[in-house]
Amino acid sequence: MKNITIPENFSVEEASEYRKKLNELIENGEKDFTLDFSNCTFIDSTGLGVLVGVYKKCNELNGNFVVQSITNPQVLKIFKLTRLDKVFNIAK
Repeated sequence: MKNITIPENFSVEEASEYRKKLNELIENGEKDFTLDFSNCTFIDSTGLGVLVGVYKKCNELNGNFVVQSITNPQVLKIFKLTRLDKVFNIAK
């Protein structure tokens, strides 16, 4: 299980960097990810798009995709508004 720490602001600049990093890990055989949101205070649609893309690839490979430690209420609200809290495995 590869543990990835999500940055404080998971928006356009950071999201494209993380997309590249996560896709490289998948290409190298990694399919199990734990995404740590304990530092994240903001996520935009680009950040959500990266998560959805990686989630789909992990699913295709029968991998695991866990989102954990969403401590910021605004970030959790975005997951609930987009109903991604019903799609992703969100751990405390």
